Amino acid sequence: MGLGALFLLSFGGGLAGLYSYRIRYLTTEGVAERSIRLELGTAVMAVVAWLTVFTGSWIVYPWYRAEPDGAKFQLLANPNTADWHNFAMEWKEHIAWIAPLLATAVAFAVIHYGKDLVKSAKIRKGLIAFFTAAFLIAGVAGLLGALITKSAPVR
Repeated sequence: MGLGALFLLSFGGGLAGLYSYRIRYLTTEGVAERSIRLELGTAVMAVVAWLTVFTGSWIVYPWYRAEPDGAKFQLLANPNTADWHNFAMEWKEHIAWIAPLLATAVAFAVIHYGKDLVKSAKIRKGLIAFFTAAFLIAGVAGLLGALITKSAPVR
């Protein structure tokens, strides 16, 4: 949960960094300084996104599936909450993997283009779109996880 929160909270800083990475806003020294910070920040965010998904998939999810007290069985036992597993949990498990893929793509492009990224508005806008999609997908996965946990807490 802490890793997911770190990823979601750092979105604002990363978005501001990508948006303001323009020649008209920066001096030559500013581009050099901002480039290193943006490369490091996006790489760390990609790593945090991967750690979040790995933790959820291989540490938390086994508790959810534990028999017979697992939340999965609590949800499926009640017809009013079965859809939380049948739709929400299944969807959350799969969509969550998209966020680190997109975050990695952004980090790779930022590192690949480096200081030249400051000159390309089209690439920056594309990266902002990927970055925003990663944020929204992580938010949806987190929200579904919270709602599932509220419906059937892990004991």
